[in-house]
Amino acid sequence: MKTRQLPVILCIILFACSFCENNSAGNNSISKQAIADSLHIADSIAYLQLISKATEAFDFCESKNYNTDFCLLINMSVHSGLTRFYVWDFDLHKPVDSGLVSHGCGTSPWGLDQSKTNPVFSNVYESHCSSVGKYKIGDRGYSNWGIHINYAMHGLDSTNSNSFGRQICMHSWDMIGEMETYPAGTPEGWGCAAVSNSFMQRLDDKLKTVKTPVLLWIFYEPV
Repeated sequence: MKTRQLPVILCIILFACSFCENNSAGNNSISKQAIADSLHIADSIAYLQLISKATEAFDFCESKNYNTDFCLLINMSVHSGLTRFYVWDFDLHKPVDSGLVSHGCGTSPWGLDQSKTNPVFSNVYESHCSSVGKYKIGDRGYSNWGIHINYAMHGLDSTNSNSFGRQICMHSWDMIGEMETYPAGTPEGWGCAAVSNSFMQRLDDKLKTVKTPVLLWIFYEPV
């Protein structure tokens, strides 16, 4: 049986040491660069949220016979113009890829970024909202958008149980770029996890060869 507890504890200890060191130098905030530029983590809180969710995700994947090599984590509490979609490697204990991702526009106009800091979530049909919760990545299919590839998303929780029926999926969208757009947000769609064409290509290269179910977890934990 694999274990992930020790690496997570070490991450928290290292983070705490970094926090104390930075504060002793008179710096009251920790920048994305100071935490881990190569991981593209938005800020210190997002980092701790990510490693906490990764620990829970591994336990879930192991208990449900899901893929225990990697999972997909989306932190919707991060500003939509910042990186918030991560491919988490369970063996390396860190993200190995990341990118921007859209959320649903709700009652706001499609294609804008009016809820970039305060997304609204719903499990209701025609709500045009994203849904938080755990998903099983489903079949690979054709998309009318981006590079014309999508992956079905099967909601596993009461908060996202209608996602497959709502045709919520993961796909690329030409309106989403590879680079962070902050303070502008990422264009908002009708609830799908839409990413850039290049990120989708990398996700597809990883997902299309996997034999066991892959977990995608969308979470929202504003501070």
